[in-house]
Amino acid sequence: MTTNEVSARFNELAQQNNFKQILEELFSTDATSIEPPGSPFPTVAGLENIIEKGNRFHAIVEEMHDGWTSAPLVAGNYFTCIMGMEVTIKGMGRQKFEEVALYYVKDGKIKSEQFFF
Repeated sequence: MTTNEVSARFNELAQQNNFKQILEELFSTDATSIEPPGSPFPTVAGLENIIEKGNRFHAIVEEMHDGWTSAPLVAGNYFTCIMGMEVTIKGMGRQKFEEVALYYVKDGKIKSEQFFF
């Protein structure tokens, strides 16, 4: 798949809130997930570790109130989108988050994701 095709499929699945399928279908097994400095979640390498990082996040969520992902913008082997959510976090109350997500595509798979917030 081209970067345009990967980003279109990503967007289709994101609009369905199907991030599990995004990971299974679009990510390379050796992908990297890069968090900004000060993030409560570490930067990890490998699809299994990316899935585990997501599981750790969902374990602290009491309730998901809203979530959204913008349409992707593509440039070369990269695409980006704005992602956000409103959640109740255990012990922290209701919070709203927004971030810029940047994805690198190589050989038809997402090789890295990087978040900025």
